[in-house]
Amino acid sequence: MTSPIPYRARSLLLGGLLALSLVLIGCAHAPSAPPQPAAPEAVTLSHTFVHQLPASDSGRKYWLWVSVPRDYEQLKGKLPVVFVTDAPYTLPLMRGIHAMVGNQGRNIEPFILVGLGYEPGLPQSGSRSRDYTPSNPLRKPDYRRDVYRAAAYGEAARYRDYLERQVLPFVREHYRADLSRSSFVGQSYGGLFGAYVLLTRPELFQTYLLGSPSLWFDERAIWEIESRYAARHRDLKARVRLYAGSFETDRPEPRYTPGWNLLGDMKDFEALLRSRGYPGLEISSETLEGEDHRTMGPGFFTRGLLWALPGYGPYDPS
Repeated sequence: MTSPIPYRARSLLLGGLLALSLVLIGCAHAPSAPPQPAAPEAVTLSHTFVHQLPASDSGRKYWLWVSVPRDYEQLKGKLPVVFVTDAPYTLPLMRGIHAMVGNQGRNIEPFILVGLGYEPGLPQSGSRSRDYTPSNPLRKPDYRRDVYRAAAYGEAARYRDYLERQVLPFVREHYRADLSRSSFVGQSYGGLFGAYVLLTRPELFQTYLLGSPSLWFDERAIWEIESRYAARHRDLKARVRLYAGSFETDRPEPRYTPGWNLLGDMKDFEALLRSRGYPGLEISSETLEGEDHRTMGPGFFTRGLLWALPGYGPYDPS
């Protein structure tokens, strides 16, 4: 048998219950406050390291992202290296493609992935417009202001030298990287920059994967650069694979690129390099059906990696 609650305690208890019931009644009629979300946790990419690497000639600093295979410590020897422009977009995407399609080395060989980031403090469009383009259209009084809206262009030579003098030695020193088996991957302006490196310092990379390269830039200035290279060299030692989407042509319809013919430029560029008869050049191209300038990336990266770094095979899609 329980002891009776003393009167004073019983009064306080009843008073408390009454107050609580009034609160609950009020809450029943008042709108409830939305639940407060928990503080979001930062998302990290495993086995990925971030460096800030200065350019010795300009004092600029760029982000450099390096991602190694999960079993990097267990793998023996040096690994091939894939350098890709526009790191914030491309590096996570290529990591995912390698993890899904690579099939633990059966379909795509393990490699070190190096993402070339932008200069901190600049808009992404400003950094890539300046560093990935070989000429400055703003020098012309009649330049198209609807197309060339960045503050600066034409510093591809300086950025190329930064890769050669700072990035490649850094990767060689700090990672088990086989730079004799290096691939450059670039899309759009990044593809234009890759074409520029190919025609000015081709030995920096063994393989060039260029997707939707902006060869139209500055009235096809890259053609003049190619002409200068051809006049001085009898060979071009590189493996080159070009990609463009079937919608990347000049048609006034949805998904097409009115005013620009990236698909046609790609084919013209391939034909021009073939016509030179360089004995050390391996070049081919592929049109990706159903892709436009914004949807090119996943298919281009997947096909490029399968072509450049085939695994021990045979290919297994399961």
